[in-house]
Amino acid sequence: MTRHRFHGDPARFDVLAAFVADHFPQARYIADVAGGQGMLARLLTKKYGFSGEVIDPRGWTLTGVAHRPSEYAAEMADYYDVVVGLHPDAALGEVVASGMTRPTVVVPCCNFWDRAQPLGRAELLAAIGAHQVARGGGVEAVEFAFAGPKNLGLVLTPPPTGGGGVETPGRGPETTLA
Repeated sequence: MTRHRFHGDPARFDVLAAFVADHFPQARYIADVAGGQGMLARLLTKKYGFSGEVIDPRGWTLTGVAHRPSEYAAEMADYYDVVVGLHPDAALGEVVASGMTRPTVVVPCCNFWDRAQPLGRAELLAAIGAHQVARGGGVEAVEFAFAGPKNLGLVLTPPPTGGGGVETPGRGPETTLA
């Protein structure tokens, strides 16, 4: 348990960091989009040896956490091996777009996908997944072992002709370490 205060289940940071470490062991650079204080990036860096960086315009990360105080754009994905959006709010569209060039883990919390229609949790995940598949990418649904209801996510992988990134075991040769 962490001594820091966060909204929601604080276990989500440990659970997601372990997931990234298990699924992308060859990764080096991880983007923590809309990562707020940077607890996920801190764990990825200190516990798992990745170079985690928070990209969040609010710019109020914990001491010692690498951060870029700016809005995230999908074009930034080229720099990272894996993009993570744990409850990315308004950055959801850009995080999902990153799935076309880099492996991307997204755990949406709110419908910033289609403001024209209300989407519940299942509909939101289905819409994001359908979008990725329609563009030729891969999708894997994941239920994370932390308190819900915002614990369902997707792993998005680039199409076979997509960008570099990390080769993920069991997912074929669609991406390789850049």
